[in-house]
Amino acid sequence: MKQFKLFGILGLLVITAACAQKKEQSIRVEAQPIDATVMGNILVGPSALNDPDRFVWGGSVVKGDDGKYHMIYNVFECGDSLPAFTDGWVLHSKLAYAVSDYPDHDFKFQKIVLRGRALDGDTAAWDAQMVSNPHIKKFNGKYYLYYIGSKDPGVQPPGSPGEKLNKRNRVQQNQKIAVIEFNNFEDLMNGNFNRPDAPILAPRTRVKPDNIVDPSPEGTQAKPDNIIVVNPSVTYRPADGKYLLYFKGNLYDPNWRGVHGVALSNSPTGPFTPLDDIIFDIRTEDGKIASAEDPYVWYHKTQQKFYAVFKDFSGKITGQEPGLAILESIDGLKWTKPEQPFFMEKQLVLQSGDTLKVNRLERPQLLIDDAGNPQVLYSACSIININPTTKGESFNVQIPLKLKQ
Repeated sequence: MKQFKLFGILGLLVITAACAQKKEQSIRVEAQPIDATVMGNILVGPSALNDPDRFVWGGSVVKGDDGKYHMIYNVFECGDSLPAFTDGWVLHSKLAYAVSDYPDHDFKFQKIVLRGRALDGDTAAWDAQMVSNPHIKKFNGKYYLYYIGSKDPGVQPPGSPGEKLNKRNRVQQNQKIAVIEFNNFEDLMNGNFNRPDAPILAPRTRVKPDNIVDPSPEGTQAKPDNIIVVNPSVTYRPADGKYLLYFKGNLYDPNWRGVHGVALSNSPTGPFTPLDDIIFDIRTEDGKIASAEDPYVWYHKTQQKFYAVFKDFSGKITGQEPGLAILESIDGLKWTKPEQPFFMEKQLVLQSGDTLKVNRLERPQLLIDDAGNPQVLYSACSIININPTTKGESFNVQIPLKLKQ
């Protein structure tokens, strides 16, 4: 009996040590060289998707049943007579489709697959003005395209809190999240899907001191889904069979600050119930939430925990400088920094051997292998400050990744 107890204790110690080792594991990656060259203010080449007639921004990729790699990405027209980037994405965003035989290069444009319904004559639809923020996933043999949409609520009445807002800001304040379910990419190309008549997630509160459309009653406590819900990222939690939809909302303290929440559902199509707690809650020295956006969240099957990669505006999360940060979680709700929270710097390594510093590297989306390891990063990118330009000097870059030991 004493021998049995001894082996039992030793076994418990071994299991405990193994669990501790698993808990300490974290994802660290090294960006591999990309096949592209600098031409003016953009990159051209197999690893960079661009378009001379359009701004190209965030793209999301999934491997299809046909073995090809399918990208849904954000575009909007450019040109001297059109709005600059900072306004154009809000007023004219559309979703395009590209395909490649490879996960990290040679994506070729096929067609625009989704646009604001006002262009098809429906000005009353909730997504009449624009669609953006594509995030594509495959669950149980079907594909799900999560996206945001918006419409212009119209010029606000004189004396109202929103009377001074222009169209761009009215549309931006009205963004919500929806999903399209489809069987294959041929159906998506041919429009064989049901476009939702309503979003799956909309803000519960509209708290802002001024310049706000349809504000919540005075004294309302802002939820994470305040004013807008954007940047959708969806993953499955094996522990309870829930689907977790992560999103960004806005708080004002007193200036804009992106905050994040999560909504839960038993189905990829909802209904999703948002929780009240702010997640990715990393604080700066003054106690305020470190501003971030664009989360991509996934579950690592081998390590049995969740990871989130997102844009850190200030460097307070990476611990060094602005760039892409990474957090981890056991349950998908409570998030902590790993030992190395800096996922990637705002730079690209070219096959020529040069390292190119870029102004924007954001909207990260990942291709994850069966074990849960990231293989490729897809990121919206610009070499210059893109906001004031009308020249379409942006692109989506595909960066192969290597795990660091």
